[in-house]
Amino acid sequence: MKQLVIGGARSGKSRLAQEYAVTWQAQTQGDVIVIATAEVSEGAMAKRIAHHKSHRPKGWRVIETCLDLPQALIEHSKCNNLILVDCLTLWLSNCLLSEVSWQQHKQALLAAMTQLPGEVIFISNEVGQGIVPLGELSREFVDESGWLHQALAKQVDKVTMAVAGLPLVLKSPAQTLLEPICEQTSSVNTHAAINQSMEA
Repeated sequence: MKQLVIGGARSGKSRLAQEYAVTWQAQTQGDVIVIATAEVSEGAMAKRIAHHKSHRPKGWRVIETCLDLPQALIEHSKCNNLILVDCLTLWLSNCLLSEVSWQQHKQALLAAMTQLPGEVIFISNEVGQGIVPLGELSREFVDESGWLHQALAKQVDKVTMAVAGLPLVLKSPAQTLLEPICEQTSSVNTHAAINQSMEA
């Protein structure tokens, strides 16, 4: 199963993704690989990286890549493993500052999605619900982040938004784009009403 877990800062998105990976590993005895997209740095970012490392099981393999995420996924995805991508936000930022066109990076990732036999969980920050940034690069980052989430949401099996440490499932394997959650709920209520009238 392919998943996208999004949420704001300190929303619990990484913890939710890791909890799923821990449960999956306990049930399957498969390998968990973390693809980390952050560049090693100092200061606040270094503290964030250390925080994430301290909360991961020690047996998980970590692969670091700032730009070559699609190739790393293709190379390491196997039918008996789960890859945790932490995170798409930093990868997008790295790509926007690289010499290669962002659209090339994006299309490479979307194309790679069809070639991955194993489970994958993408973790990403939801940055489009705040104030519109003034800087051109910042606005581009927010826009491209939203469009990337939309494109991935079409391809993955499950989309979860983390809010206050709780999972809000936006898309699940049983749900299709032709039958949104509101329509599913309406359908369930209609069937319940029909059953009740028949019993009466």
